[in-house]
Amino acid sequence: MGRKRPGRTSPEQQPSADGAGPVPGRYEIDTGTCELLPDQFSSSGWLLKINGVHSSHIDLADPRELDFEYMRWIAALVESRFEPETKLRALHLGGGACSMARYFADVYPNARQVVVELDGRLAELVRGWFDLPRAPLMRLRVGEAREVTESLSEGSRDLLIRDVFAGDKTPLPLTTAEFIGHAKRVLAPDGLYVVNCGDAPDLRTARREAATIAAAFRHTAIIADPAMLKGRRYGNIIIAGADVPLALDAALPRRLLGGAVPAQLWDDAKVRGFARGSQVLLDAEAGVRPGSGLTPA
Repeated sequence: MGRKRPGRTSPEQQPSADGAGPVPGRYEIDTGTCELLPDQFSSSGWLLKINGVHSSHIDLADPRELDFEYMRWIAALVESRFEPETKLRALHLGGGACSMARYFADVYPNARQVVVELDGRLAELVRGWFDLPRAPLMRLRVGEAREVTESLSEGSRDLLIRDVFAGDKTPLPLTTAEFIGHAKRVLAPDGLYVVNCGDAPDLRTARREAATIAAAFRHTAIIADPAMLKGRRYGNIIIAGADVPLALDAALPRRLLGGAVPAQLWDDAKVRGFARGSQVLLDAEAGVRPGSGLTPA
């Protein structure tokens, strides 16, 4: 979702296990199927679809080429917060083609990143297809996002990005106050929590996500294009939380407005106003049994 241009079709093809680079085709994975398509606008670009939904785009010639606008918004927010020399400790929940981790590995050469991907077969294919940084710069870990987050040490990450979808929705156990409590424990005191929220024009999901994040963090921000924020279409809203002030860089709003899809930046007051009247989402409502982010009650 959130792509600025379409890919092209390709013939069905069986997986290549030799790790020799990307091979277009449709592949069986643990959670269904994925399809790898060459980008018709770029000889070095590839589009990954998972169960029919656009998931990731990779440009093998340029790790800083982010084709999905919501990823560019995340990049702008993170870069407004952390300097390039930062030894950034990042956790990415949701792997896909590892587009954001690959981007940050180039922007932050001292970064140490972990990408959590539920689908083991997909992770295996992505490792073979794309030129991903090697451990310890970047580790691709197979596991369920909430379970992995709960297992990590306190204060062990500076940045946590949640970009997990089952179809076009984020699993509810990754949106609750209890989950955010685990995420906040894993973050350093000045850490940054960022989620990609996909929502319909009624914006009900985004309002509840904003309310839940605002209840956990002292400072919040939202980034999205005006049409999305006015409830005119389905799309992506980036919601961020931190316990230190967010989005203070004066250049950030200009960067967001200057992109291929101009976006607005909402400060903490506007986010809390947007969330007003929406209830914080709890594990009990999401059907999460105590002690497990996976098993419904």
